[in-house]
Amino acid sequence: MAQSLAGSLLVASLSLVDPNFFRTVVLLCMHDEDGAMGLVLNRPVQQAPVVEHLPHFAEFAAEPPVIFQGGPVEPTAAIVLGRLAPHAQPPNRIVGQVALLDLSRTIDDLRPDLRTVRVFAGYAGWGAGQLEREIAEEAWFVVPALETDAFDPNPETLWRRVLLRQPGRLALFAWAPADPRVN
Repeated sequence: MAQSLAGSLLVASLSLVDPNFFRTVVLLCMHDEDGAMGLVLNRPVQQAPVVEHLPHFAEFAAEPPVIFQGGPVEPTAAIVLGRLAPHAQPPNRIVGQVALLDLSRTIDDLRPDLRTVRVFAGYAGWGAGQLEREIAEEAWFVVPALETDAFDPNPETLWRRVLLRQPGRLALFAWAPADPRVN
């Protein structure tokens, strides 16, 4: 492994047809020689409002204020990303002031630094070398993340918009039909 890709986005290429990852945008939270862990940013679960499942985070929930399907691994596990105040020094920083929140801390302990949250059920995980192989097979485009990507109010169009902001030919993939055979 040359360097950690943590803090980057993985954007599913057109060759990735696995329904768990078709046209997904994944924020890579951890990546080292033992594997990787990320959260799918564009799979809201409309029938799962944050207020019904983790009510203490409801006042901080970004639009749409629902739980997101973070990936196929441990789908009953709650994972929370938070955007913190500029002065905060989060131990689990991913990009900018975005960090994985320690759910063992109380909301009152987090409140002074917390600005926005996104709640996920489950995560995407890769074993040692697996993500590197998938990238080499061109299943994923690796692109820089923006702090705002994790809290985007329009997750349904995030895949296209992330591609459109990329330089060169990569942006052209944003206009590909869902099924290239019908083109």
